[in-house]
Amino acid sequence: MGKLAVVMLNLGGPDRPESVRPFLFNLFNDPAIIGAPGPLRWALAQFISRRRAPAARAIYAEIGGGSPLLANTEAQAGALADALAPKGSDPADGEVRVFVAMRYWHPRSDETAAAVAAFAPDEIVLLPLYPQYSTTTTASSLADWGRAARRAGLAAPTRTLCCYPVAAGWIASLARLARGPLAAARAHGTPRLLLSAHGLPEKVVSERGDPYQWQVEETAAAVAAALGEPDLDWRVCYQSRVGPLAWIGPGTDEEIRRAGRDGVPVVLCPIAFVSEHSETLVELDITSRKLAAECGVPHYTRVPAVGVDEPFVTGLAGLVRRLRQGEGRLCSMNGGRRCPARLQGCPLGAA
Repeated sequence: MGKLAVVMLNLGGPDRPESVRPFLFNLFNDPAIIGAPGPLRWALAQFISRRRAPAARAIYAEIGGGSPLLANTEAQAGALADALAPKGSDPADGEVRVFVAMRYWHPRSDETAAAVAAFAPDEIVLLPLYPQYSTTTTASSLADWGRAARRAGLAAPTRTLCCYPVAAGWIASLARLARGPLAAARAHGTPRLLLSAHGLPEKVVSERGDPYQWQVEETAAAVAAALGEPDLDWRVCYQSRVGPLAWIGPGTDEEIRRAGRDGVPVVLCPIAFVSEHSETLVELDITSRKLAAECGVPHYTRVPAVGVDEPFVTGLAGLVRRLRQGEGRLCSMNGGRRCPARLQGCPLGAA
């Protein structure tokens, strides 16, 4: 079948304290994040990154000074490569290599595109590690990859997995990893499962028709259904709010406070992150745990990110195989568009 390059796209994170400010600059200089004209956006990115760098460095200091996201993503790349071309597979099926491209820190798209070009694949599959599509994450990473691929002269046919919010393997791993923490929490009362995703400013949804919130809520409902507990107490919530804008809600902090008032144990499950990084290891494991204790939550535990959990990785491999056999873009839920027509930000066009 020829040589296949799978490119895993992710956000990236600073690898050491000195990387924090340039990482933040790259983030805020992205037009998908700040839509101001180029020169103004550059100036704003300089100002915001300078102002936020000290607090961000303190956050990363809690986990050794840098983000583990690259190492975790590379582990996922290795696991996916093994799932796509297991040992003993027929060489006639072709060579498979999985690459990692980060949006805001190394290896960035230009570095990875050069490596892919050196591999000289017959086809390329783009695999965003954002299960739910957003104009602020998936679309930005895909646009940056497209620019880098053109610059590297990559002409191989390219297919893109746009999203997989209710893909079977993803949901199976989330549910499997949540069962143990839920069982342990029952020693402290009837637990409340908080399904937490990174938030977005409300205007991203209202003005861009961004499908992210709708897809997050699809993920949450699918996890609750997969757990198979008719009386399960679960809520979807959103974390990581910054700045003065109104954000989609309810906020994760707000739901933790509500659980404290209700006197119920909390099991918190991240449903938009596929691997551990600062938003899980610091925000959820340290900051949210402290808030839970202050609010009188009788028990707080956090479900681990799916990482290289077998159903998740096997499911991704299945999606890659499906994609190679079909259209240039694939929504894993049904092979075509599922988002409501009102969400104009869906990349699959008209419903």
